[in-house]
Amino acid sequence: MAKETSVVYLYPSKSQVWGENFDHKKLVITTLAANGKKEESNGAPNDTYPAFPGWYADVSWPGEAHTYKIEKILFHGKSEFQELLVFESSRQGKVAILDGHIQLTENDEFAYQEMLTHLALCSIPDPKKVLLIGGGDGGILREISRHSSVEHIDICELDQMVIDVYSEFFPDIAVGYEDPRVHVHISDGVAFINSVPEGTYDVIISDAFPAMGHSADVLADECFLESVAKALRPGGVFSAPADSLWHKNFVVADTIANCKKIFKGSVNYAWTTVPTYARHFLSNYMFTFLNFIY
Repeated sequence: MAKETSVVYLYPSKSQVWGENFDHKKLVITTLAANGKKEESNGAPNDTYPAFPGWYADVSWPGEAHTYKIEKILFHGKSEFQELLVFESSRQGKVAILDGHIQLTENDEFAYQEMLTHLALCSIPDPKKVLLIGGGDGGILREISRHSSVEHIDICELDQMVIDVYSEFFPDIAVGYEDPRVHVHISDGVAFINSVPEGTYDVIISDAFPAMGHSADVLADECFLESVAKALRPGGVFSAPADSLWHKNFVVADTIANCKKIFKGSVNYAWTTVPTYARHFLSNYMFTFLNFIY
């Protein structure tokens, strides 16, 4: 911790509640300066959203949180879209928090990036053109670049701040941007995918779901799924994060059924272990589009 700041509390806003319409947890920072004066914003620690001196608490659901000891805050800023925090932890290396949600840690980010990428790209022969929606940290780009058959990679990231911060503080992750096959588009992903010609991509990967918990809502949007299917060539693949089988098993079943209405080839569910995430594993859906008829 910096000498002038001896205590740091990080916790979600009390005004946010858990439920079907749960939105971003709002990051709140309270500091106790060396002179003992307390500086805080948007409330105080409470039983529902705990705060511990010098620790970050990631609330997974009521009554359970995963905490990280903060060694040093490296970056804290806001863009017109979102709020980003980067800190050095005692065990997990650097940690990135976006709008109050843990995005990744240096120690195990590779498990998340590899699963979303390689399941999709290895499921079809010689993918050549890939679209990544979100994924501004650059890790999925890094993994896509390992595939020699790929000739063109588009990434659609809403927020330039995300790219800049990851490039500065996570260069081993953001290295994906150095691949000459990568073309960066700073724009809304839905608008971008609606603008491309039919059958443009072999693979589309979406990494734009906040906190992994909103995926069911996005994947229930038939207009979005139809846009994805239209942008894929016949035999192409769409890969996206999924809800936890342990946390929302009925939602997973409903989402698979909904996606099968759009993707006429196959819809598959897979999961892997990522200790950083409070639910302790990452799930994803992989869709194969074979012959979608409008």
